[in-house]
Amino acid sequence: MSDRVLVETLHNASRTLVMGVVNVTPDSFSDGGQWFDRDVAVAHARHLLAQGADIVDVGGESTRPGAEPVPVEEEIDRVLPVVEALVTDADGTERRPGISVDTVHARTARAAVEAGASIINDVSGGTADPQILAVAAETGAHYILQHRRGTPETMNDLAVYDDVVSEVRDELAQRLDAVVEAGVPAEHIVLDPGLGFAKNAEHNWTLLAHLDRLADLGRPLLIGASRKRFLATVVPDRLATEPLARDNATAAVTAIAAAAGVWGVRVHEVTASLDAARVAAAWVAHR
Repeated sequence: MSDRVLVETLHNASRTLVMGVVNVTPDSFSDGGQWFDRDVAVAHARHLLAQGADIVDVGGESTRPGAEPVPVEEEIDRVLPVVEALVTDADGTERRPGISVDTVHARTARAAVEAGASIINDVSGGTADPQILAVAAETGAHYILQHRRGTPETMNDLAVYDDVVSEVRDELAQRLDAVVEAGVPAEHIVLDPGLGFAKNAEHNWTLLAHLDRLADLGRPLLIGASRKRFLATVVPDRLATEPLARDNATAAVTAIAAAAGVWGVRVHEVTASLDAARVAAAWVAHR
């Protein structure tokens, strides 16, 4: 997927796009370092693309609650070889799929975009490293602006809201203004309400029930519910502690979000969510 095609799909996709997660980390909450090895991570990313993922999101630092920060050089060492390998097919043919880099660090973002990534997925919304906004502006990369309060170490203590939808919407609007002021074109920005980031289960469900109010901000939405703890409340008790057992619930959230018109969903298991997005598109088309 070229940068030009990515711009077009941002505005004209016939269905909700599916972003497949590639965690090049030893401490991910969902897959426990399963893809930490570079070659394994590349193979997994290619597998997700073969399954139909529109974008793969490559990250080298865990953002789970309580996660320890990773030095930027180490993050780059984890992420860059994977991005570089994905720019071409296994046979060496240039492919340029939709590649996103999941980082809060400007240096990592720049290295990844220069290597072939087209999207910067910043869970801090530009608050962790404000220079990341300059990278997005200078490179023309798309920028996913996620809502978050605090850091992975402190965000659980900040999950306090009187009206979670209004407050998240207003805080996203403030960050959106800041990102545009930093030079990132508004049409390059996607908003993410940040399910699980300074939100408890009740907050997450409420946000999912009111995506229309977030869409009022005028930018496409990305939803990242995949395997998150709040889904444990809807799976059998014996499976509640197993993140992989939440994939069916994740696909159900994809259907809900896709029916609400979101631009994309970020998931670990692509096939079921891709089917859910297609079903939602067909349902919407026949309403």
